[in-house]
Amino acid sequence: MDNNLLLKLKSNLEGDLKWDSLTTALYSTDASVYRKMPLAVVFPKTIEDIRKIIHFADEHSIGIIPRTAGTSLAGQCVGDGIVVDVSKNFTNILHLDEAKRQVTVEPGVIRDELNLFLAPYGLFFGPNTSTSNRCMIGGMVGNNSSGTTSIQQGVTRDKIVSMKTILADGTDVEFKAISKEDFTQKTKLDSLEGSIYSNLYKELSDTNTQNEIFEEFPKPSIHRRNTGYAVDEILKSNVFTDAKQDINLCKLLSGSEGTLAFTTEITLELDVLPPKLSAMVVTHYYTLDDSLKDVVPVMEHNLHSCEMMDKVILDCTKNNRAQLANRFFIEGDPAAVLMLELRSDTEEDLDAQISKLLATVELSGLSYSNAILRGANTNKAAELRKAGLGLLGNMVGDRKAVACIEDTAVALEDLKDFIGEFSQIMKSYKQDAVYYAHAGAGELHLRPILNLKKSEDVALFRAITTDVAKLTKKYKGSFSGEHGDGIVRAEFIPLMIGENNYQLLKRVKSYFDPKGIFNPGKIVDAYPMDESLRYEIDREEPEIKTLLDFSDSEGILKAAEKCNGSGDCRKTHKVAGAMCPSYHATKNEKDTTRGRANALREFLTNPNASNGFDSKELKDVFDLCLSCKACSSECPSNVDIATLKTEFLYQYQEANGYPLRGKLFAHNTRLNKLGSKMAGLTNAVYGSKVLSALVKKTAGVAQERSLPKVSSVDFNKHLQNHKKEAVISKSKVVLYIDEFTNYLDTELGKDAIEVLVLLGYDVELFFGESGRTYISKGFLKEAKKLALTNIEKLKVFADRAVPVIGLEPSAILTFRDEYKRFGADAKTVDAIGANSFLIEEFLASEVEKGNLTSANFTKEPRTVKIHNHCHQKALSNQKVTFDILNLPVNYTVSIISSGCCGMAGSFGYEQEHYEVSMQIGELKLFPAVRKSAEDVIIAANGTSCRHQIHDGTNRTALHPITILKGALTN
Repeated sequence: MDNNLLLKLKSNLEGDLKWDSLTTALYSTDASVYRKMPLAVVFPKTIEDIRKIIHFADEHSIGIIPRTAGTSLAGQCVGDGIVVDVSKNFTNILHLDEAKRQVTVEPGVIRDELNLFLAPYGLFFGPNTSTSNRCMIGGMVGNNSSGTTSIQQGVTRDKIVSMKTILADGTDVEFKAISKEDFTQKTKLDSLEGSIYSNLYKELSDTNTQNEIFEEFPKPSIHRRNTGYAVDEILKSNVFTDAKQDINLCKLLSGSEGTLAFTTEITLELDVLPPKLSAMVVTHYYTLDDSLKDVVPVMEHNLHSCEMMDKVILDCTKNNRAQLANRFFIEGDPAAVLMLELRSDTEEDLDAQISKLLATVELSGLSYSNAILRGANTNKAAELRKAGLGLLGNMVGDRKAVACIEDTAVALEDLKDFIGEFSQIMKSYKQDAVYYAHAGAGELHLRPILNLKKSEDVALFRAITTDVAKLTKKYKGSFSGEHGDGIVRAEFIPLMIGENNYQLLKRVKSYFDPKGIFNPGKIVDAYPMDESLRYEIDREEPEIKTLLDFSDSEGILKAAEKCNGSGDCRKTHKVAGAMCPSYHATKNEKDTTRGRANALREFLTNPNASNGFDSKELKDVFDLCLSCKACSSECPSNVDIATLKTEFLYQYQEANGYPLRGKLFAHNTRLNKLGSKMAGLTNAVYGSKVLSALVKKTAGVAQERSLPKVSSVDFNKHLQNHKKEAVISKSKVVLYIDEFTNYLDTELGKDAIEVLVLLGYDVELFFGESGRTYISKGFLKEAKKLALTNIEKLKVFADRAVPVIGLEPSAILTFRDEYKRFGADAKTVDAIGANSFLIEEFLASEVEKGNLTSANFTKEPRTVKIHNHCHQKALSNQKVTFDILNLPVNYTVSIISSGCCGMAGSFGYEQEHYEVSMQIGELKLFPAVRKSAEDVIIAANGTSCRHQIHDGTNRTALHPITILKGALTN
């Protein structure tokens, strides 16, 4: 299309319109296997913007692809027209009617955040998908989402009261329940709306059509169904039957995937919050078949969810840092487990429910173990289940569990036989499928494992999907239970509902959308299911050389390709986790783990230059990555963007040169060492308003920042002085004096020496630069040299099992993280990593062993609030800091739910990043600190975090070891 036309449209919008190569690449994929490069992406700000976009699309015969979080598994959110992303600006909760138990929202409201808003009123929106912490109501309506709670709460279609939409001619229409008389009046309107109502009446009042629908559509007992348009639901109204139910075309729009109208506002019916007390019985099975046999009898109980996970999924949880702890209830090595949730308002009733359920399970005798979880432990198990689909991305290599037949739903009584026949189909293709999901609703997410880069597997992709579609039809099931038809299943709709019904759906589409501008290629006139795939078939794999070792992912490209688009990185600061702090501030797709991984994949696979790393687009997409490491643990696929960014920076700078500011930050330790030799003069310059401003301007540092003071301490002398007066009664430890402690946080180093010596430990010092500054700025040759030197020195301590204890998380944790990628002997590096500890980790383990008690600490009461470093959250855990700060018996300690502080080493100092850095701090951390009384101690173990807290709140945060020093009584 002529760019002038796009420029003209852009100038008429309040929102933004982009068609640059990075933006279109980011929106060319969703969570499916498809890739379609859009013409442009628009971020409307107003309803009038959307109307203008629709007029433009109508005038130029261009498709409009509506998009919220982009977590669609079937390809609903990709297309070659204009993607309309409402996730950034249409995010308001508009009205709550407590009396009616209804809420009105814009389509970009996140499901879990809606429920956070509703909780104080004792209400909630029931449908609960595995993506609930980032999926949006508009997408849930488009897909008719359901999730774990459907057996109690129903599906999205059941909850829609009304929808405000814009039709294909740009007119505003509200769809809601209307009486038979009002329906008749609607058919007389001289408008597109009137034409829709009159044509639907003509079509659906025909007895033959009704019989065809009843005969061919999935069994009515299957509540989870999205096969085409829900014309069968419309037939249940009083317009066509003697039923009392008024007609509501929202039932038709729900599950229509944005192909009929553009939704701008949705009113939902709410439920009263479920009983507060919860328990989960997790039954373990040696065979999948045994687990399926138990589904029908356990569903006789009042379960709130009945979920299944198979061995493939469970094994994936072993390799994910965040989920490893959540599999605590798994006993042995089951082929499958059922997760059976019960709820009640009283402990007595809950106990009775558990007993009755166990009696049923024991009567069948099929499970070999039955774990009982309560309270918070049920939430951990639920998180494990929710991570399931994303965890499949952990599979190393090109063979992946592919979404194509993963959404089949059958009547509960047919489930076991259906799965038996399905398994035979898989065996005929020599396939080991993945079995996962909502067993209690008759739906299992069944996935074959295929390599869609190979033509033979693409052929299997079609063949397996076709055979399973036929099997589903045999059982009168739904081929689209909750994930929608999209591209992958729309082609099979004629098979699933019959050709006559399919032609009816095509006419329904034409009544709403005469020119076919709304999400073309979905539901009717479908795109081929085996074309427009994410990867070029039978391509020659690019040979990409890297300095870092990515062999654990079979290379850097496959490390990026692990991202399956599930979008866990699009959760906001309002829910738990720290992943993608820049996205929390900007709400831009390019600032997500998914966006960065997709961009790296795209531009390494289809480079603009001979060197794929030499890319302006990649420079842009990595620019706001804080290298917080949260993605390495919170992303179910463990896509470690911080490491990918480091390699990119190295490769890009090798091609384009290393900038001055990068050199200053990378070699910061050398500068600090030099400055510490004349600390008085250096600090005077840093403290001078005029001179520090000049330093900052030269270095590209934000003028608003305070510069850290340098100092010089003889740590060995300090250690010897304290050893003279100490009684050494405990084991030998090595205190690591890193580059930050050595020249910037010298008081912290002294505090650590004093605490360890006074507690009776035999302390030895190890001095060394970790390489963190080099790693963060992409100076990998220098980082590798340092790492290999340190590995040789640290090996001695590992061999002797003398623990190496560090103060700064970003320094000590390089030993167990980045050092693995520098080419040293893997066993040696693993041993060093296992022998290296945050000081909190070490002391917490000593408490656990009984070597350290509260006897040495004050009994004075104090209140402490903890903000922990992001690397600790990703590579260790926060509880160790909490535990050691509870050593003083009257200290009241809590962890601030703060995400990333926003500083991230040099990031927050850099002039162009200062504003985003402070925005991140203002999301959670700064308000929490400001709300704390002046006598509350703020604990922060990261040097960057302490500086950020100071600059953002003017409060002084202390390292936990400094707090313990102040609490020592001997």
